[in-house]
Amino acid sequence: MDKDTRNAIERATQRARKLLEEDFAVQLEGDFDVHRDGKLAAKAGGHLSARQSFQRERIVAAIEHKRAAGMSAADSVADYLRDAAFTTLNRFVALKMLEARELVQECITKGEQSAGYREFCGMAPGLPLLPDSAGYRLYIESLFDELSTEVKVLFDRRDPSGVLWPKRTTFEQLLEILNATELARVWGEDETIGWVYQFFNGQDERKKMREESQVPRNSRELAVRNQFFTPRYVVQFLADNTLGRIWYEMRGTNTMLADRCEYMVRKPGEVFAPRAKKDPRDLRVLDPACGSGHFLLYAFDLLLTIYEEAYADPESPKSEATGKTLAEDYPSLDALRKAVPGLILAHNLHGVDIDPRCAQIAQLALWMRAQRAFLDMGVARGGRTLIRRSNIVVAEPLVADAHLAKEFVARLGDAELGRVFMGLVDALGLAGDMGFLLRIEKHVARTSKRGQTGDLFAPHEERIRAALARFLAEEGSASARKRLFADDAAQGIGLLSVAERRFDVVLMNPPFGAGSTRAKADFERAYPRTKNDVYAAFVERGIEMLSSRGRLGAITSRTGFFLTSFQKWREEVLLTQAPPIIFADLGHGVLDGAMVETAAYCLEARS
Repeated sequence: MDKDTRNAIERATQRARKLLEEDFAVQLEGDFDVHRDGKLAAKAGGHLSARQSFQRERIVAAIEHKRAAGMSAADSVADYLRDAAFTTLNRFVALKMLEARELVQECITKGEQSAGYREFCGMAPGLPLLPDSAGYRLYIESLFDELSTEVKVLFDRRDPSGVLWPKRTTFEQLLEILNATELARVWGEDETIGWVYQFFNGQDERKKMREESQVPRNSRELAVRNQFFTPRYVVQFLADNTLGRIWYEMRGTNTMLADRCEYMVRKPGEVFAPRAKKDPRDLRVLDPACGSGHFLLYAFDLLLTIYEEAYADPESPKSEATGKTLAEDYPSLDALRKAVPGLILAHNLHGVDIDPRCAQIAQLALWMRAQRAFLDMGVARGGRTLIRRSNIVVAEPLVADAHLAKEFVARLGDAELGRVFMGLVDALGLAGDMGFLLRIEKHVARTSKRGQTGDLFAPHEERIRAALARFLAEEGSASARKRLFADDAAQGIGLLSVAERRFDVVLMNPPFGAGSTRAKADFERAYPRTKNDVYAAFVERGIEMLSSRGRLGAITSRTGFFLTSFQKWREEVLLTQAPPIIFADLGHGVLDGAMVETAAYCLEARS
């Protein structure tokens, strides 16, 4: 995507954000008595309908949830405004991208004259007569509900950040921005959603953060300061020489990836140690700072080839997941193709990030990639399996007041399970600041009588998830707060599940520089050899997560390879545990907007 196109996306994103935040701020204050300075009316005003009072309850619950996590009153309202604007913008960006892929009928490109809405009105002729375009809103919300069966994080209308709806004038201006001629070609590009994610926070906002503090003061600043889109060629270089190379060696070089992976480094006449074959479902790929999922999207492409080659291989081993080979589980290639996009998202690809918005973006991007795979393989809409699972996890603290936590633990009915859960709550305290660097599996293991993480969590995960579902199902005045609590708990369980696994491939463009001030002491204690820069700690942690002979691919600052302050990182982490096998000194201008000289490299864990 060229610079002019990226600039057009940036202008549109910033205009849309300003438009939505101004509209929503007026609604919050005028309709819901929620003020920018953080003041909240004690109860809903008498002018609100029953529906609006329920909406206000969800808004207030979300804001109070942010305050409980440590934000000031004003910051919690500002953060809610950002979340609401971002979610709304993402939903309509998603609809534009889905239109371009013919996954939905034309629905917003021509506004109320869109073909999909006209057909919808044919079934309910009274809709266009409703005031303030209420019929069109009903149509759009019905699309959200349908899409939420698979892309729940973005389109779930129970999400408090999706409560507000733009006023008619704002809505029309938003559609005008998205339907601009200069953006007409971007909606078919997979990377568009990633650029919207990066450009939502403008350069002025980043500059202000750096002027006010040299180091990130909280998890949001850490995320915003490190939003740099990874160029496609870097993604390919790192994935080709990790996932691609591993499969190349497993197949004894007999693979289509030998030609497809154009950046895979091979030496004439090279000899490498034999690598045992795996069923594709047992190959695990992790991006611990996944952002919009760029690494995972390309890994998806490689995995499509990997699955088909394994299916045709009579020597392909049985899967740890099913105890059978792919050929035994799927009687025909057509049957496999109907399943493989879902298999990749369920078994192979894993992502973690401290920014909750990444869950929206990455899950949407992967779901759209899965739908394109179905189309490319000739799987008709009616024959496609629903994609209900992906492994994108938000690292964030589990915020719960004492009453809610006590109530939930009591419902578990198991003392040890209660200890495990409260251990999880305690361990997640700094998850928003440390993310993947938080060795949560060690924290939680201390709460177990047996003291072994594998024994601890495996039998309990589903019981805790089931208890959360039951907890949510009970109606009551605290239902909005319960849902926020349950969502946090589910993310915490997901983070622990990732931390307990080992991966064949770790791919990353990690944050660099200093970590957040709030986690400084814990970070330095946990990473004494790599505490001088977050990226070095990410590499150290990534190596820990590798299986024997697994490979890590990263783009980071190049400073670690020559500064004396990184000597322990080089000698005690890299050379001892996972020596470099490929190194590319890329220099300046690789990460859009980042003033850093970069290097891209691959490491292989010792067996």
